[in-house]
Amino acid sequence: MSLGKQIAWADTVLPFQLDRSDVRGRVARLDGVLDTILAQHDYPARIEALVAEAVLLTALIGQTIKLRWKLSLQIRGDGGARLIATDYYGPTAQGAPARIRAWASYDETRFRPDATPFELIGKGYFALLLDQGHGTEPYQGLTALTGGSLAACAQAYFAQSEQIPTRFALAFGQTGARPATGPWRAGGVMLQHMPPASPAAGLTASANSPDENWSRVNMLLDTVEAGELTGPEVQPTELLVRLFHEEQVRVFDPQPVTFGCSCSANRVRQSLSIYSAKDIAHMTTDAGIVTADCQFCGAHYEFRPETLGFEAKEDPGGES
Repeated sequence: MSLGKQIAWADTVLPFQLDRSDVRGRVARLDGVLDTILAQHDYPARIEALVAEAVLLTALIGQTIKLRWKLSLQIRGDGGARLIATDYYGPTAQGAPARIRAWASYDETRFRPDATPFELIGKGYFALLLDQGHGTEPYQGLTALTGGSLAACAQAYFAQSEQIPTRFALAFGQTGARPATGPWRAGGVMLQHMPPASPAAGLTASANSPDENWSRVNMLLDTVEAGELTGPEVQPTELLVRLFHEEQVRVFDPQPVTFGCSCSANRVRQSLSIYSAKDIAHMTTDAGIVTADCQFCGAHYEFRPETLGFEAKEDPGGES
């Protein structure tokens, strides 16, 4: 496979539809964006695996949201892995890339040596949040942690909250000889069973029952191999043909994704605007400044305390 083809599909989500079986889906390939997200932190290996799975799910699910909307996943538990959080920012314009960021909170002293990454979370919940922008109420849906993986939790969420049968096949990890220490790669397929298509819409009506169609495409997806999901030798379009060549595959425009963080000095200042001068004084360091660090990208901010809070006495000017 040429380098050009590898680059063309790196960090993209490809929407598709299987007309014969009334199934829609997405194929995602994450390369540089996942490596960049994980490079912001020095996570233990099992936390890296959880973040990688959550980022891949976020890319697959987030591709459906509209311009400028924000989709977030939050996985909270009572174990050593306390929180996995991801954000997907819809493109700001047609053809622009979507942005993804992620971070994790954990207590390594509570890690069991024999626990899988998912088992480190313990009991808790899987949450999907959708912010449609100014003037709207954010949507939040929850489901209990179940099934032994974040993908299984996402499938349970769609079955319970959206009543849409959904299936994920994911693969992710570091490249190179074992023990692998090279760049991270991830790939996955998401399938959703939609209501039967109308012939008036120009789609082919299936002769089989909806359950038969859904069962058949799931059996086809069961044949996928990890190397086909992560690439780069097999392109997403080639993978779809290999898996679903009898299902009348249609592909749509791919969505590029990149790492991106929405943090800024102004956002930090706004978050601190609810505090009094006394509260701000408690946050002030011995050096006479208030500091803040972005948990997603690691950006560091410093402020003069007199410019913060609802009792601020000075204009911040060009402070950042």
